[in-house]
Amino acid sequence: MKRLRAFVCVILSCCLGTAYPAHKSAPTNHRHAKVKLTHEAGLDRSGKPRKGEASYYGRNFYKKKMADGTHMNPQSNAAASKTLPLGTKARVTNLDNGNSEVVEIRDRGPYVKDRIVDVSPKTADKLGIRKDGTAPVEVKPIEVPQPDGTVKPDTAAR
Repeated sequence: MKRLRAFVCVILSCCLGTAYPAHKSAPTNHRHAKVKLTHEAGLDRSGKPRKGEASYYGRNFYKKKMADGTHMNPQSNAAASKTLPLGTKARVTNLDNGNSEVVEIRDRGPYVKDRIVDVSPKTADKLGIRKDGTAPVEVKPIEVPQPDGTVKPDTAAR
């Protein structure tokens, strides 16, 4: 009888040992899926222009991975937005001097109050915001990826 109990305990521990890790990973994946869905729900796919403050990526962000998985290239037209979907193309216009550039949203941020976009240093130079570090801008989406895989064009922003 003792041997039978020992045998059953060994079998149960083996079964539980393989079942427990599978059970443990399920809530983690579910949690990430929930966070992603929540974040997706907060995205602005309307194509409406927004006004706010722009800043640019500092040196400490060069070569770091962005939200889309690519590395930040200071010579690119990459930009970060908290509300526009990744892959959105938008025209950013400096409201102080009228300079504008087309950017592609490839990252999340900026995480500073009242800032609506971070641009690459190259774009910041073209917009004329490197000297002061920030500027009031208007961001007009040109192409906005939709959840179904289509792209919503906005010909008025071009």
